[in-house]
Amino acid sequence: MKIINIPIVNGLSKTKGVEEAPAEILARLESIYSNGKGNLVNVNNLEVSSIGISGDLEKDNENIYRRAFELFGNEKLLFLGGDHSLSYPLTRAFFDYSEHNSRKPCLIVFDAHPDCMEPVDRKIPTHEEWLKALIEDGFPTKNILLVGSRNADVSELNYLKEKKIKQFTVEQLMFELETKTDAIMEFGYGKDVYVSIDIDAVDPAYAPGTGYCEVGGISSQQFLYIVKRLSKMKNLKAVDLVEINPKKDVNGMTLQLGAKIVSEFL
Repeated sequence: MKIINIPIVNGLSKTKGVEEAPAEILARLESIYSNGKGNLVNVNNLEVSSIGISGDLEKDNENIYRRAFELFGNEKLLFLGGDHSLSYPLTRAFFDYSEHNSRKPCLIVFDAHPDCMEPVDRKIPTHEEWLKALIEDGFPTKNILLVGSRNADVSELNYLKEKKIKQFTVEQLMFELETKTDAIMEFGYGKDVYVSIDIDAVDPAYAPGTGYCEVGGISSQQFLYIVKRLSKMKNLKAVDLVEINPKKDVNGMTLQLGAKIVSEFL
């Protein structure tokens, strides 16, 4: 798997600091010697690159889109952000690449929020708007699964209902973890799968280092179980991990969880 660091922030105060996460996560990865599957983790063997950020959000989004489009199809990719606005140019490139190659794109999103607010600037949607922008671009809604959302605006709830976006709640995951993880994997069957992970999908008791701490999430152990299962999907093409903020972390808990998530996909 190739790791690409993209420390982008879409100019919002609550996400300031997430640009430091990629380097911090990789530094923490050095303390993880093996993952839950029993595979050794050797950071010296990892292929890591970066996409530079200039500060011009429109140009940065265009550059991320272009670079991602070039990378899709060769090997599995893991993108480290940054805030969730990063997922818009990445998933749009994934969508276009899949369409260009007559593939069926599938998007599985782990997030405490739907991120379906109305975009203020359609060219550079923020971390609160990126999924709606992608849907409006034509990403097939029947191939989108939202997991763990637990704090949505009324307009977002109405939009999800209108677009018939499939969701799994935190309660479903907690009480039917194995069954619902099976269903998540089945959802991606026969498609090219992109997984987007906002760390706030995990309860802040386990991942406090993020801008929007939403209580009532699943535990880190439950989430790592899901990640281990997803990592075995042969049709998994890309993953992004976003919204980890080292400046808001407590005892490095969130960074360590981020590094553990990365290790499970290796």
